[in-house]
Parts: sequence; C-alpha cells; structure tokens
Amino acid sequence: MRKFICVFFVLGLCSLNAHAYDLSRDTADPLFLQGKTDLLSKTHLSYFETGLRLGQYLSYGFSDRFALSASLHYQQDFDGPQDGLSSVDLGGMYRLVTQSESENRIVYDVLFGLKLGGSHRVRTPDYADSTYYIGLRLGRQYEGMTLAATIKSSWIFDDVPLGMAFIDFNPEAYFRIAPDWRIGVNFGLRKATNPHYDEESVGGKLVRQYGRTQYIGYINYEFEQEEVNCGVRVNILF
Repeated sequence: MRKFICVFFVLGLCSLNAHAYDLSRDTADPLFLQGKTDLLSKTHLSYFETGLRLGQYLSYGFSDRFALSASLHYQQDFDGPQDGLSSVDLGGMYRLVTQSESENRIVYDVLFGLKLGGSHRVRTPDYADSTYYIGLRLGRQYEGMTLAATIKSSWIFDDVPLGMAFIDFNPEAYFRIAPDWRIGVNFGLRKATNPHYDEESVGGKLVRQYGRTQYIGYINYEFEQEEVNCGVRVNILF
C-alpha cells in the first residue's frame, strides 16, 4: 500500500509541473466530452484467458454538453460456445454541470443507455441483451491530472439471468505525465443481485497521443474470477 501511495505522490508532482495540455483532444481522459459536431471513434481488441473481444464505439457531439453513442462487440470463446455478437449498445451522456459553473470546479455528467438484441450464446452481464442502465459521473480536471468516479445501475431482462440488476462503482486517476504521454489507474466494484456476477477489479492504461489520435494499451485484473484482461485501443477524434 505504501508503494502505491508513493507512486501516486510522484505522479501527482509530475502532473503539477506539466506543460499546458489541450484537454479537448485528450479522449482517454475519464471526464472527456467531445464538442459540438465532433465524432469520436474507439476501436479495441482485448484478450482474456478464454477468449478475444473486438469492439467498435462511435460517439457524436450534438452540443458541448450532449453526446450520443453506439457500440458493437464480438466475442470469440476459446473453450466453449459463448461466442457471437453482443447487443448494440445505444447510449448518451449529458453534462449537468461544467467546471466553470461549479464553485468547487467539479464536473457532473448523467449517463444513460440500452442494449438491443445480441447473441443468446453470450452470457455475461456486459454481453446480454435487453439491458438498461443509468449512471452519474463526476470528477475534476486539473492541468496535469484528472480524478473521476462513475456509479452506474443496470437492469437485465433476458431469460438468463432473468431479472438481474447490478451496480458498478469505478473511480479512476489519470495523469498527463508528458506532452504526449498519459497513464491511468482504475478500480472497479460490481454488486449484483446474483452474487455469481459480483466483481472487484483493478487496472491501468498507458496512452500515447499523436494529434487527434491516441493509442492505448491497458490491463485489468478481476479478483473474483482471477482473470487478466489486456488489450489495445485506438481513439480517433474527427
């Protein structure tokens, strides 16, 4: 624990001494929201012990406060029949309070969405159909770092698991350590009405910025299933 505290302290000092950054292009920032008419593409490939996942995410900014998104994922199961397309995820984000409007400079966002269709062979909460969610994201952006947390509630109404609900809590610390380099550390806690789907996880990411494109390598460890998930992501802001 002391080692983690020392790492955060050093990263914080580096961030405070950082140069001026263009936050409008830092798409890996946990509080990022694109501007009006901006289109954000996120393509990712992840590997875990029993399979691969490939996903595509698109988000369009209708204003400086509101964006709508759509995503689709494919899962290939190495050890069983749980492979196929996930549901189409349609979501939105609205910025309730901007940093300039808040006395303590804390940003507040509302998240909402639903999933439609999907393969009946894919049986995880994130790959089930007929799923609805709503959440709140808040945090603060500094010149060299961002601290944020998201709490989200989801409800699943397909046949397996019938009527399950779960809550996710995800805090994240994100550091701009150099003009073109960022690192992030995140934690995850999921509590479900079916305890089989409870999760606790920790992860990190390394980001390299090239103009309006970011290349991201990430790794996550889930304690309940003792599973490592790692992958790459490419973010492009049009």
